[in-house]
Amino acid sequence: MLINERDGAVLVLTLNRPDRLNAAPPELFDTLRQALADCGDARAVLIRGAGRAFCSGADVAGAAMAGGDAGEATHRALANHYHPTMAAIAELPVPVVSAVRGAAAGIGCSLALAADFCVASDTAYFLQAFVNIGLVPDGGASWMLPRQIGRARALEMMMLGERIAADKALDWGMIHTVVADDQLDEAALALAHRLAAGPTAALGLIRRGVQASLEQDYAGALAREAADQRTARGTFDALEGGAAFLQKRKPSFRGN
Repeated sequence: MLINERDGAVLVLTLNRPDRLNAAPPELFDTLRQALADCGDARAVLIRGAGRAFCSGADVAGAAMAGGDAGEATHRALANHYHPTMAAIAELPVPVVSAVRGAAAGIGCSLALAADFCVASDTAYFLQAFVNIGLVPDGGASWMLPRQIGRARALEMMMLGERIAADKALDWGMIHTVVADDQLDEAALALAHRLAAGPTAALGLIRRGVQASLEQDYAGALAREAADQRTARGTFDALEGGAAFLQKRKPSFRGN
């Protein structure tokens, strides 16, 4: 269900259920979480879907969703499988890129937008369709979307349950860029390699610092920045970056 491979310093994770538009059963998110935990010396992560969709949402058939109480079964799947994986992505010490073509719906929408950079094909769309079946958003969407696109647009997505096409998502500031469908894989991988060639420790501190700042007051953010800067200044890459600046050359970062 998940293809796990390396392309140089980039860990490439491909949801591989193209016959189901990569609908994700709970065990697929468990496998994804384990792959992230075992990323080793990878300096960036690329998450994508096989075939014509990124992920059409949760696939709730199977043992993880079994039981007489549908509400309890859903809660169990989210609490034990889907949500721990979303939390693991937020805590990663390296940058994350998602490559989206076709549907990014439900938990697939949350997964795509959890990346630091979402590169979308011109065929992509983003969908919070829960309201259409009497449910509520999950996968962190109710936290993520208001912060990415504002309250009004988040409510539009979640309460009307309509598709947001790639160009509209870009206009809203929800995603990084839109490319032609046949250029998606190349563009997303190139961006992941650009990030992987950067100062990994600093990039990790930046992504987690931005996450923390969404919940901190100004004084707390200033204190965290000072602490993170102290950490960053102690890395080889900071020394290399300073030397390269003085010597008017391109730095050669090594990720520590």
